[in-house]
Amino acid sequence: MNSNHFPQNEKIGFLRKTTLVDFPEHIACAVFLIGCNLRCPYCYNKDLVLINENSQKDDFSTLDDVFNHLELRKNVLSGITISGGEPLLHPATPLIIKYAKKLGYKIKLDTNGSFPDRLKELVDAGLVDYVAMDIKNSPSRYGETVG
Repeated sequence: MNSNHFPQNEKIGFLRKTTLVDFPEHIACAVFLIGCNLRCPYCYNKDLVLINENSQKDDFSTLDDVFNHLELRKNVLSGITISGGEPLLHPATPLIIKYAKKLGYKIKLDTNGSFPDRLKELVDAGLVDYVAMDIKNSPSRYGETVG
């Protein structure tokens, strides 16, 4: 995940400025990032997963928007949830995590688990405090479930 030169004004997904349900025991914000490697028929974030040049992105935020919000709310929020789509696909994920950590936030990552090496790298570096993994089905039925 090389994200050193990610354009900070590019739309990255949806920012929920305050949430009491996405990170247990924390008043948090949540970022739902664009893109996913799965095509689950029951997906509730299809607007993020199936993004293209014709998609309506008016409500989407930029990396700068997320950073500014984290700065503004650092004395109110205690955590940030990074979700998707699949956040381990998005090049902004490590940037958001490192920035939030520097400000003292706890980090929750919602993942489908299909990038264990990327997840391990973040966990081993002490950058993730909580991981929620969405298991779609038994291993033998994954193909029919996620496309």
